[in-house]
Amino acid sequence: MPVKVGEVAALFRYPVKSMSGEPQEVADLGWHGLDGDRRLAFCRIDERGGFPWLSASKLPELILFAPIRQGPAAAGSLPTHVRTPDGKALALFDPELAADVGRRHGPPVEMMHLNRGIFDEASVSLITSVTVDEIGRLAGQRPDVRRFRPNILIATSRSVPFEEDDWVGGVLSFGETSEALIGITNRDERCSMVNLDPGSGRPSAEVLKAIVRVRDNRAGVYGTVTRRGRLAVGQPIFFEAAPEPRERP
Repeated sequence: MPVKVGEVAALFRYPVKSMSGEPQEVADLGWHGLDGDRRLAFCRIDERGGFPWLSASKLPELILFAPIRQGPAAAGSLPTHVRTPDGKALALFDPELAADVGRRHGPPVEMMHLNRGIFDEASVSLITSVTVDEIGRLAGQRPDVRRFRPNILIATSRSVPFEEDDWVGGVLSFGETSEALIGITNRDERCSMVNLDPGSGRPSAEVLKAIVRVRDNRAGVYGTVTRRGRLAVGQPIFFEAAPEPRERP
């Protein structure tokens, strides 16, 4: 039987991979994650490896670029422009934007749009606010959920850091009628992205060191969508563990 574990504290989507995120009060959850999440990314034109996408781990300044909309836009639509760290508003596919990012990065890049999203591991990432606070305490840093770039921040009923680790293999349901379901698949292995201050782009190695020291370099969890639905801030969240395998007679 599902047990209530908390509620949705915040929702975020990241229209352009590694750029700043957008808080959402309500979000549609589809088979490929939140509507509009990570649907755009800069592709490194000369990259011949298996992961051509430019991320802030290679260009920390990328998190200072902000996707924006200019003019009227329907709910859930993708941004039309990007505000650069210099304050310019450039259209998503403007060659000037690609040239700006390429100049900062070195090799050339181009913006690409993928309907199913561009994800490192899975289509949905989740973390609890207690975990964020605990990592901040251990690292001697002001807690900032933006470092972890989750889609769903969860305020848990219990004040137990890293409680989300216990959800792996189970299912989270959202809302009293369990409209949306997310199967929790694995713990989130962290990279140097968590070291970057979201406001300045400056690195602080203490954050990743703390996660490595106390949680084997993992914080938060990934999930896959098993039922589409709508998410909303304040929505109750219920957890149901995977059924125990039956023993053979």
